[in-house]
Amino acid sequence: MDRKPASTGPAPRRAFEVFVARGFSALEVASVTHTLAEANDTLAEERFSWRFVSDTPGRVRGAGGLTVRAEPAIDDYGFSDVMIVVGGPHGDKPAWLRRARAMQRLGRPVVLLSDAATTYIKSTTSPAGAVTTHWRDISALQESGYHPNLSTRFSEVSDGIITAAGAGATAELLIGLIASELSAPQIAELGNRLLLHTIRKSDAEQPKDIADNEGLFDVHVTQAIRLMEDTIADPMPMAELTAQVGLSTRHLERVFRKVFDDSPARFYKKLRAKRARTMIEETLMPMVEIAVATGFGSVNTLAKAVKDEYGMTPSKMRARRRINLLAFDDDNKRDASGDG
Repeated sequence: MDRKPASTGPAPRRAFEVFVARGFSALEVASVTHTLAEANDTLAEERFSWRFVSDTPGRVRGAGGLTVRAEPAIDDYGFSDVMIVVGGPHGDKPAWLRRARAMQRLGRPVVLLSDAATTYIKSTTSPAGAVTTHWRDISALQESGYHPNLSTRFSEVSDGIITAAGAGATAELLIGLIASELSAPQIAELGNRLLLHTIRKSDAEQPKDIADNEGLFDVHVTQAIRLMEDTIADPMPMAELTAQVGLSTRHLERVFRKVFDDSPARFYKKLRAKRARTMIEETLMPMVEIAVATGFGSVNTLAKAVKDEYGMTPSKMRARRRINLLAFDDDNKRDASGDG
């Protein structure tokens, strides 16, 4: 068996750039930098470096109060080996997209985490391969548009662009990106340093529902929640649900009160209201279609359920998010303000 000759010099550094915008995900930023730092410590050398870039360079503040100092992200200059765009507000025409396309042309990996992946999926017409994002956005994307290649896996790669769930799975994705430069024992040690019980593969399915956390609940509670989550559009009568779980209505009620301090019926309604909120805020679906998709049947019933749960009507909830539908909208606003 042929062997590669041993390297006579230090291994080349691999440079990462982390694109941040105001309100960035502090969890994802910390996961990236901490994983790379621990990898360097595991290797006992500075193999990996990172820097922050932004379209608003200087001090950039994240959603959780974390502040980083970012360099300017220039479209066609100063590329790193890997570009990572973390979650956070990015708008309809993100500033990082041009730089990501340039990286793509150079054959260098671009990683889009959670909100960035969602923005990319919305702004890209029929990506060549599979795409994914955080599960909270997947149902809204499926309802609002035609995305035949959308999956629920932790990450997907399409023509050099890696879309990923991000959030708590960011560290595992980073390990996957640098795994070729570590031995199996080093990968295991890195996972142990990060207190990862298992390192999930990129093609694993996201645990997108409450019922996926099987270790937290009694098996009957898990089964009941799974049935609720699978039938949000067409809610089951409680008698049918309890019959499928194999418990009496009174027993299931007692178990839910103990675990959630709530009745099964009320818990079921909360799940539907939560799904409705995602569709209201993340899509332009008519309210009547959202009402049908979440099992409320009518706009009035939907409005009452959402207001009871969140203290806000669906119309006000949707108005909180600014959505640009007209290409000339921003130009008109600049003209009105006297700019340009």
